[in-house]
Amino acid sequence: MLTFPPNTSLTKVILHNFSSFILLFLTFIFSSTVYSQNTLKMPPTLKKGDTVAIIATARKIDASTLQPGIKLLESWGLKVILGKTIGKAQNQLAGADWQRATDLQEMMDDPSVKAIWAAKGGYGTVKIVDRVDFSKFKQNPKWIIGFSDVTVLHSHMNKLGFETLHAMMAISAPSATSAAKESLRKVLFGEKLLYTIPHHDFNKLGQAKGELVGGNLSVLYSIQGSVSEVDFKDKILFLEDLDEYLYHIDRMMTNLKRNGSLKNVRGIIIGGMTSMNDNDIAWGKNALEIIQEAVKDLNIPIAYNFPAGHIKDNRALIMGGIITLEVTEKETKVIFE
Repeated sequence: MLTFPPNTSLTKVILHNFSSFILLFLTFIFSSTVYSQNTLKMPPTLKKGDTVAIIATARKIDASTLQPGIKLLESWGLKVILGKTIGKAQNQLAGADWQRATDLQEMMDDPSVKAIWAAKGGYGTVKIVDRVDFSKFKQNPKWIIGFSDVTVLHSHMNKLGFETLHAMMAISAPSATSAAKESLRKVLFGEKLLYTIPHHDFNKLGQAKGELVGGNLSVLYSIQGSVSEVDFKDKILFLEDLDEYLYHIDRMMTNLKRNGSLKNVRGIIIGGMTSMNDNDIAWGKNALEIIQEAVKDLNIPIAYNFPAGHIKDNRALIMGGIITLEVTEKETKVIFE
C-alpha cells in the first residue's frame, strides 16, 4: 500500500514510494511469467457427435483388429474415422515414414477431428515427428491419445505448450479394464480425474504439486538431447516400461540420475514395469528395486505400482496437467486440477 509521509513535497512522496512501484511491478511480471510457463493448454472437451480419428504412427495394424475400439467410442456417442495408415504396411511399420507423417498431419489439420487416438505402439513415431507442421494444431488443438511409443508426441506437444492424454491405445480395447476405459471417457468429456491406490512398501511419503510429465522410460531415454526432450525440473515424473532387460532399466535410470534429470523433480510416479527380461547370469534386482536404488537419495514423494502402462488397467493420465501427489502410509492419491 502506498503511503504519503507528512510534511513532504510531491517529489519526495514519489521518491519515497518509487521502490514500492518497482516491487509491485516486478512481482506482477514474475508471477505472470511463472504461471505461463507452468500452464499448458488443455484441448477442448468432446461432446456426443464429435469425431475421433484412429491412426497408426508406428507399427502396422488392420481395420478388423480395431473394431472393439471403434465400438467403444461409438458407445460414447462419438463418430470414428480411420486414417490412411490403417491397413498399410512397410515391413513392421504402418507405411513409409512420409505416409505416417502425412496421416498425422491431415488429422491434425482437419477441424472436424476433435481427437486423435493412436491405434498401436511399438516403434516409429520418433521417425515422423520432425516431418509434421504443428502450426494449424496450435490454432485448433485436440487430444492426442496413446502411450508407450506415443511418449514422443506427449513430450513434443508439451514443448509446444499443449496437454496430451497418456491412455490405452485403440488396440487395447478388448483387454482393457472397465476402469481404464472409464478414465479415458472421463478426460475426453471433461470430467475430473482422481485416483486412490494402495500403499506400496517402496513408497516415499510426502506431498507435491506440479506438472505431470514423462511416459515410457525407454522412449524418454531415446529422445534426450533432441528438440522433443522435456525439462523435468519442478515437474512430477511418471515412468513405465515393457519388455526390457533389467540391466537396460539400470542403465537408463543411472543415466537420468547422472545427467541431473532427477535432481529437481518434485515427485515421481512409477507405473507398470511389465514383462522384464534377465540374462543367464541374473542382474540381482527386479525393475522396481533398480528404480528404488536410483532414487533413494531424493527427498520427494515417490509412488510405486501406479495403474498405468503396459497393463490391462491402464488408467488415463493428463500429461502436462497439474496434479497433486499425496503419498501416505495408507495410500497414494493423484488429484488432477
